[in-house]
Amino acid sequence: MQLVIISGRSGSGKSIALQALEDLGFYAIDNLPAMLLGALVDELSESPTGPDAIAVSIDARNLPHALQRFPQLLEDLRGRRVDRQVIYLTTDARILLERYSATRRRHPLTRGSDMTLAEAIESEEDALGEIRDLADLVIDTSRLSVHDLRGRIAEQVAGHRAEELTLTVESFGFKRGVPLDADIVFDARCLPNPYWDPRLRSATGRDPSIATFLEQYPLVGEMLDDIVAWVERWLPAYRDSHRSYLTVAIGCTGGQHRSVYLAEKLAHHLAEQQPGIRLRHRELGIHTPLTPVTPPETPTDDEES
Repeated sequence: MQLVIISGRSGSGKSIALQALEDLGFYAIDNLPAMLLGALVDELSESPTGPDAIAVSIDARNLPHALQRFPQLLEDLRGRRVDRQVIYLTTDARILLERYSATRRRHPLTRGSDMTLAEAIESEEDALGEIRDLADLVIDTSRLSVHDLRGRIAEQVAGHRAEELTLTVESFGFKRGVPLDADIVFDARCLPNPYWDPRLRSATGRDPSIATFLEQYPLVGEMLDDIVAWVERWLPAYRDSHRSYLTVAIGCTGGQHRSVYLAEKLAHHLAEQQPGIRLRHRELGIHTPLTPVTPPETPTDDEES
């Protein structure tokens, strides 16, 4: 049985994520009391006609003591034959304030209390801290459209297989903040910047002109080699620790040139040895899975002649 637990900040897209899983065939339950999680799994797993995939939403509307017991409730599932994943959705607090102000919806924690909206958002993050710490995957929805979020859920959650590490390589711009879902961050702002060449300003790190510019500087190749070596050295350790997801983020100032170039190089290098790598360029709005590169066949003597 596959069990996906969706949690996170109110307004971050939990309902959209749950609906996406329901559309993909999951038995979906919104706002499940955390204390009923084990009973639900037992009941459905014992039923001969029970579903093979369950998705539940557990959020701050739960009683505080239930959220505090979440780590133990999750540990209790370990002995059952359940492929469980905890997905935590988060959004920048400033964007949440804008969303609630625009929709005029009430935050769940402001009902029956004298908390301001900003205080409720901060309090909710604290209340869900235990769940976030145990999350297999954190998704930052700050700049994701509804379509983008549904795509991420379909690719990374519904399509995830037990005991498989899903590796994402992401480029970003520091001027828009470090991705909230990044596990490892490398800073490329010390490298020569193509932005200051007016002829290259509109290009991206995926263009040959940017590669030509950057590759003339030994420093760029040295940083790439160091990043590749570090990830290759420690990736097995992350895999052996039973991590389901790992996001390696590379940032530069604007997220258009240097970080994109390095992320492309790193992702395609790793794709030769590990399947299922995903490449994301946050500032370019590009997110794509990569497949292992098949080396060309060695030509025969007849073909060479």
